This record gives sequence, C-alpha cells and structure tokens, in this order.
Amino acid sequence: MVHQSATLLANGGMRPLAALDPMPSKISLKPKFWDHHDVAAGPFKQLFNFRRLWKQSVLLTASVTLLPLIFMAVIDYSVSKRAITSEIELRTARLVSNTRRAVSYFLSERKAALEFIVFDNAFHSMIDPHRLEVLLEGLKRVFGGFTDIGVIDSTGMQRGYVGPYDLKGVKYEKEAWYREVLERGIYISDVFLGMRHVPHFVIAMLNASDEAMSYVVRASIDTERFRQVLAEMEISGRGDVFIINREGVLQTPSRFYGEALNQIPIPVPAFSERTEVKSIVGPDGKTLVLGYAYIEDTPFILMICKYQAELIESWTMVQWELLGFLTLSVIGILVVILGGSTYLVGRIYEADQRRVAMLHQVEYANKMASIGRLAAGVAHEINNPLAIINEKAGLIKDLFTLKQSYGKNEKLLGIVDAILSSVERCAAITRRLLGFARHMGSDSTIQPLHIRDVIDEIFGFLSKETSYRNIHTEIEVPDDIPKIETDRGKVQQILLNLINNALAAVADGGHLVINVKRFGTDHIAMKVSDDGCGIPQSDLDRVFEPFFSTKTKQGGTGLGLSITYGLTQELGGTIRVRSELGKGTTFTVVLPVKTRPPQ
Repeated sequence: MVHQSATLLANGGMRPLAALDPMPSKISLKPKFWDHHDVAAGPFKQLFNFRRLWKQSVLLTASVTLLPLIFMAVIDYSVSKRAITSEIELRTARLVSNTRRAVSYFLSERKAALEFIVFDNAFHSMIDPHRLEVLLEGLKRVFGGFTDIGVIDSTGMQRGYVGPYDLKGVKYEKEAWYREVLERGIYISDVFLGMRHVPHFVIAMLNASDEAMSYVVRASIDTERFRQVLAEMEISGRGDVFIINREGVLQTPSRFYGEALNQIPIPVPAFSERTEVKSIVGPDGKTLVLGYAYIEDTPFILMICKYQAELIESWTMVQWELLGFLTLSVIGILVVILGGSTYLVGRIYEADQRRVAMLHQVEYANKMASIGRLAAGVAHEINNPLAIINEKAGLIKDLFTLKQSYGKNEKLLGIVDAILSSVERCAAITRRLLGFARHMGSDSTIQPLHIRDVIDEIFGFLSKETSYRNIHTEIEVPDDIPKIETDRGKVQQILLNLINNALAAVADGGHLVINVKRFGTDHIAMKVSDDGCGIPQSDLDRVFEPFFSTKTKQGGTGLGLSITYGLTQELGGTIRVRSELGKGTTFTVVLPVKTRPPQ
C-alpha cells in the first residue's frame, strides 16, 4: 500500500521545495490536464474536459490566424504567377514581332531588288549573258545572298542563266512553282537542297508588262544570310529561334531540333494573322514557351522557344523564399498558439484544482469541527454517568468502611477501588478527548506548546492499534527542544495524518519512528519514518499533486497529504519526502519556532 497523496493548491498552487527531489525530474511535454477525468463532474463533464477545451482553443485560434495568412499567400502566389506569366508572354510576343519584322524586311528587300531588275530591263536585255552577269554581281555586292539568276520565257524554257550550273534550256512549264508564279506574279519557295546540295530558297517574279513577251526572273538565295538575320536576335538563356515551313520542316538550323530540313518533333501551330504565344510540352517533357508568327506571302513560320523554368527561375527563387518565410511564420504561430493555449488551459485547470481543493478543505474542516463537537458532546455525556458512578462507588466504599463485617473484606474493597480507578481512567480519557476536540474544532489560535505533549496526545488514541498490530513505536524528542508558538490544532492534524499514513503503509510487526530535532536556530524538524512498502520513484513527483492516491479502491481520497501540505504552508513551514520502494518512507516537516499570526 502506498501513502495516500494529493496537494493543496490553496496557496497559489505552489509545489514543494526543490529539496524534495535532489535529482532533476524528466521533462514531459504532456500537460497535467491531458489525462484528467473529473469523476464528480456528473452531467457537466464537457465543462471539465480540459483536453477538449485545449483542442477547441488551438483549433479556433489557428483558424482565425492561419486561414487568412494562407488565403492571402495563395492569392499572392496566384496573382504573382499570372503576372510573371503575362510578362513572359508579352516579352516573347515582342521578341517574335521584332524578329518577324527583321525577316520580313530581309525578304522584302530582296523582292524589291528583284522587282526593280525585272521591270527595269527588257526581255532581250535580260537574256544577254553579259547583262545578266552584271545584274547578278550587283545583287551580290549590294544585298548579298544571291547565288544565281535565270530568265524563263512564256513557254517555260529558261532562256538566260548566270550561276554555278549549266541550266540554260531547262524547261519548267510543268513545275508547280512556275504555275504559281504565273497565277500570283511572285513565288517564294521553301528551303531545299537542289543540285548543289546546299540549303537555299528561290524567289521568282513575273514580268507581264511586255505584251509581246512575258517572262519570269528566278533567283536563288543562300540561307546563310537568312540564318544570320536570326542569329542577330538576342535570345536570353537557352532560347531557340528558327524558321519552319508549313509542314514542320526546319528552314534554318535550330539549337533544339538540329539542322535545316529536319522535321521538328512538335506540332505545327495553327495559322494566325498575328503573333501568338502559348505553352507546350517539349519532347523532353519540359514546358516550353512557344512564340510564333506566320510570315505573310511566304511559306515560312517564325518560331521562338524558351524553357519556362529558366524564364521564371528568378521568380521561383523568390517564391521559395516566400514559401520558407510562410512556413517559418506558420510554425512560429503554431508554437505560440500551442504554448498559449496550453498555458491558459493549464491555468484554468490549476484554478479548478484550487477551487476543488479549497472546497475539500472546507469540507474537511467542517468534518473535523463536527467530529470535535461530537467528541465534546460524547465526552460530556460520558462525564455525567461517570460522576454518578464515582459518587456511588465512593459512598459504597464509605459504607463498607463503617461496617466491620465489610471493612475487613479486602475483596469487596478491592472491587470498589477497581471501580474508582476505572472511573478515573475514563475521566482522563474524556479530558484528553475534550482537549483534542477543542483544538480540532476551534479557529486558528497561536499558543505555546511542547511538541512532545502533542505526540503523546495523538498516541493516546492510537496506542491500541499499534499494540494490537505489534508495531514497534519510537518517539525521540530531546529535552532541549524548546516550546514553539504555533496553532496546536493544525500541528495535531499534520502529525495525525502522517502517523495514520505510516500505520497504513507498515505491515504488522513493523517499525514507526518519530524524531524531533532542532533545525537551525529558529526552526524544528519533525520526522515521521516507517519501514513500510515505500513510494515508487515515478510517484514521488506526484505525491503532492491534486487528488493523487493509489488507495482509491480502499477508500482513499487523496486529501491526507493535500491537507498536510496546506497546513504546513499555513504555519510557515515546509514538508519534504524521501522514500525507497520496499524499504520505507520518511516525511520531514520543518516548522518555525514562532509562527506569525494569520493576517
């Protein structure tokens, strides 16, 4: 059996002095109220469910503080993402538009030069090899990129040609490009290899102003100059700019998709008269920002591709910084919420424990007062018949003494003396009971007393139990122990509770030692030691906690040490405990020699 234990929190919930436990206890993150169950709550259990109250407090506070923060963070993220996406699309569209103007200018410049030659020269002049060579050299010198020039008559035969190949006399009347130039007046071809096996494209223009002889001038242009136009455009990061035809065949080299005339692995974008920007998934599974524009009156489509991750890399870094700040903020807020809620609910729990402890203290005080009044009434009721018995026994003894026949009967006189002795013993017991009850039921009064008298008075009631259970009792009170000025009733209750706990802990035939010593110059120390079952180390930290008891199944309420601790505090003293499981327990109460009167 373990000592019943609880703590009185009437004095602000103070714990015993640190000296009670010389070793530091383990730090526990679980609040005291977490496993609390108030068995006396009745139908109002939800009001005393402190764990539920803590959860509600955390949930409500977290919702009020975190939801707006997270909501604003989500909105800011969404707005920032839309803004950066819009900025990327705008910059890409601007770059595509500028590049398209450069390509269109390159083509328009060469179309204009060819148009000037066509309409400035007659057919007979154009088929003159020397004149045609002069014109080609002029185009190369002024514009560059021209590799050959040919003149084709109305029958489709090439009548004049200047270039690296012998193409004079070749007939083109069945070629699709020839028919197209006759219909539209101008033709710009895709890039192809041709006889030279070098990528190039053709610009052909019809001269129908001469009614007698219409003809077509066809010029080949090297794509190197075409590529240089694109190379001059500034594409940040790993961007790529290239031109494809409407079948998705590269017309210029591409950083992503290889050399000219390769088929690109992405779909050809839909036709649009204006610059378009969209996001697509590339062959490598990464998101690309694709800007494109169809170049008017040509088979060419200008395309600019950029990796989206690279474009938003700076924003991504800021995003991670903001996310880290948000995470730290949320963690900080949660720590404050958890700590604040735990602190507040803990204070509510402690206040409730103080309230309950005070109610039990009042109940205990009323019970002791009632016991005192009952003991006083019983003592008075017993004193009256004892007085009569004493008077009648004395009268019988006087009568026996007057008559010689009875006066010499020692047996009868011995019986009368035994009656008188028993009456005197009963009277002493009732006087002791009256004195004990008077102090138990009286208000707090400071008076001088000998601590030995209080101990003897208590053992006057407990001597029968110790004798019956064969418990060896030792009382060690030196003669130099001074009188102390304190509340006799409270000292009686302190010692009575500790001695009762010790008697409950020891087995029959055990030992109980009460030792009183000086403690400094103005204190005395009372030790109540037993060799009982002891208190487990895990329970030592809790012996003074509210309503903690291991004897609840045997009727323990956990109020004994609670009241003992509270009474000790009220007298200005301290109480400490030392115990070892299976070897016994020692409670030490230190009281001042002079107790200050209560305010």
